[in-house]
Amino acid sequence: MPTVDTERRQVIVIGAGPSGAIAAALLKRNGHDVLIIERQHFPRFSIGESLLSHCLDFVEEAGMLEAVQAAGFQLKNGAAFAWGERYSTFDFGDTFSHGKPTTFQVQRADFDKLLADQAALQGVEIRYGETIISANFELAKPQLSARREDGSEYSIEADFVLDASGYGRVLPRLLDLEAPSNFPMRQAVFTHVEDHIDSPHFDREKILITTHPTQRDIWFWTIPFSNGRCSVGVVAAAEHFEGRGDDLDACLRGFIAETPSLAKVLKSAHWDTPARTIGGYSANVKTLHGPGFALLGNAAEFLDPVFSSGVTIAMRSASMAAGVLHRQLQGESVDWQREFAEPLKRGVDTFRCYVEGWYTGTFQDVIYHQGGTPEIRRMISAILAGYAWDERNPFVSEPKRRLRMLSEICASDAT
Repeated sequence: MPTVDTERRQVIVIGAGPSGAIAAALLKRNGHDVLIIERQHFPRFSIGESLLSHCLDFVEEAGMLEAVQAAGFQLKNGAAFAWGERYSTFDFGDTFSHGKPTTFQVQRADFDKLLADQAALQGVEIRYGETIISANFELAKPQLSARREDGSEYSIEADFVLDASGYGRVLPRLLDLEAPSNFPMRQAVFTHVEDHIDSPHFDREKILITTHPTQRDIWFWTIPFSNGRCSVGVVAAAEHFEGRGDDLDACLRGFIAETPSLAKVLKSAHWDTPARTIGGYSANVKTLHGPGFALLGNAAEFLDPVFSSGVTIAMRSASMAAGVLHRQLQGESVDWQREFAEPLKRGVDTFRCYVEGWYTGTFQDVIYHQGGTPEIRRMISAILAGYAWDERNPFVSEPKRRLRMLSEICASDAT
């Protein structure tokens, strides 16, 4: 019977991605002992490459902004949308929320490693190549069991555990917290290309979101990087992939060929990387927290990639959880439901409203509307920049009602 080592730590963070690195750094900056357990080795591939402006608020809070700004990532100043001959742009420097005017488009392998390295430079211990295999929250202190790459196992007792494991969803799986998402089953197929884009109408400082000309629930992302490459992907409901075969590269290029405006942008691209796919990514949980743990980012809930909200939600949850946990570890009485779960959910639900509106077409009617008042566009731009928690914005405080009213106006103007 192998010997199982046991150690004692104050906070364990599962996962060294953006939410884990941010949460760990914030806790360490407040004087807490933090250990990150990460299953993979960095750098490693991930999507979610077009950051929203609000992300940089948390990067700055964690003391990492200077390093990110110096890394040479592609500057991003907004979002562009294309549907047939229609083209619409939103500028993050002109928003209702007056947030950061620019952000970055990043290859996540480099970006995530940078954040993790910055957390380590601040004193956070990170153990790569280790897997959490069990979790016991019935004891006086939470206890996790971890497996090293050599197969040896050990246990760690902690005051608190933050699950930032992303799509790995470690604690939801181990504690039976997973709940079905109410979003339809969708699939993404994507790759990186050497883009050779020479169109004067293509703005490398914006993500380009393109709607399929006839199937409005099919859309594409084109995310330029600073090295002449870009990320290209298509997202569609499962039925749209039927009959397209198993060749992912042919599938992606087939969708693009059906979309003349995007095919023109990518006409000179060098397709040098095999396409990948991810499906059924929308997820939910029964609770965001429990005695001794809280769930961050995609470990808790993932909506849809359409507005690049995933990393923003992850970082926002990291900042909020780190603040509540810091006070708890100092001996204060805290209410995780009132101070973490409920306010986090309000912003997530705002994003959810606009994601749902995108697929039903109501939000697309707003996005592609040629006209509208500058102030309303600034309110919409603030949400696209990630400020979905700014309840001074009427389109945040009353998203369903406001979107319904605005889409009706846009639809009537179009007739």
